Order: sequence, then structure tokens, then C-alpha cells
Amino acid sequence: MSKRITIIGGGNLGIAIAEGLIQSKFIKPSHLLVTRRNITALKAVEEMGVMVTSDNKEAVEYADIIILAVKPFQVEAILSDIKDHLNPEKQVLCSVVTGVTSQTILEKIGKKMPVVRAMPNTAIAIRESMTCINADHINDEQLFYMMSLFEQLGKVVVIDESLMDAATVLGACGTAFAMRFIRANIQGGIEIGFDAKTASLIASQTIKGAAQ
Repeated sequence: MSKRITIIGGGNLGIAIAEGLIQSKFIKPSHLLVTRRNITALKAVEEMGVMVTSDNKEAVEYADIIILAVKPFQVEAILSDIKDHLNPEKQVLCSVVTGVTSQTILEKIGKKMPVVRAMPNTAIAIRESMTCINADHINDEQLFYMMSLFEQLGKVVVIDESLMDAATVLGACGTAFAMRFIRANIQGGIEIGFDAKTASLIASQTIKGAAQ
């Protein structure tokens, strides 16, 4: 697709999103820009053809879609920095920041614009995320695009924003519980005589089959 995307925050989540969108061929690397204070940490994606910068204002003005992928404590300062460079008529602002509501974002930027709140989980790193999204002030075309974007990274469901905290527990924290259970099964398999590789295969495929 021809839209230009900026990811503010080139940490683990931001990089996983960038790499997933490139691997799925959803976007050309040259249409993607990632920001980070220390841009030397973005060398790997830069070598893929992605543009990188430490200037959030410049990055916002470049994009049609802005994905905010920073730590919760950084949100207020970053929104204050970029708010005058946002264009509500042409852009969509998407947050993947835990615990920050759409209302908070709109209050911080001081203007009405399309805002999407998305909650992926750690499986986004292998394009198998379960992402829950909610949107405000958005039209059908914009919502379809944002759903298509996150569908490149796994499964997507639209939910009421009041359920976002519950989605974090079920979809994000749930991953940790599932992995804990799998690890216990592997350890049990080893204790009853299997080698580690075989025990891992049996436990993992059993859980995958149960999920299906």
C-alpha cells in the first residue's frame, strides 16, 4: 500500500512492527520511518531500507499513519512535542502504549483527530500477535487500513475501549501463562525419560493442537 508510516519508538515493539510490515510486503521499506533517540540502535532496519531519525517532529510531518510505540511515561512529553505537527485531516495517530487511553491522547494533543488504540502481544515478534483495537473519530476507510495493518502481524479484533485492560490480561499476560504451562510440560517430559528436544516438540504441538 502507498501510505507512509512513521513509528515513534524504535524499541522491541516498534522494531517488531516495522519488520513484520516489511516481511509481509504490506509496505515498502522506503515508505517507513522509525525514530529513536539513539539511531545507531536502528542500524538493522536501516539496512533493510527503512528511514531512521531522532527527530520526532520531522517524522510526524512525513507520515500518513503515526504509530506511537514508546513507554507510558514518555507519552506526555512526546505528544507535547509533536502535537503542533499533526494534521487531523490527513493523518491517523495509533498508540500501542499500555494503559494510555484515547481520551488522554486527545487531551494531550488538544485537537480532534483519528486516534486508534491497539493492544498487541509479544507474539507480534513472529507475526502471530492477538491485537485488540479501538478507534475514535475515524472513518471506515481508515479503520479498514488500520485493521489490515495489524492483520499482517497476527489476528485482529475490534473491541470497546473499556475492555482494553481486560484484553491486556487475556491476550498479553495470557502468553506468559501459556509459556509457563508449556515449560512445565517440557520439564515433566524430561523427568519421565524424553530428551529435551523431543519433550519440547510434544509439549508445543500438543498445545497448538488444543488451541486449534
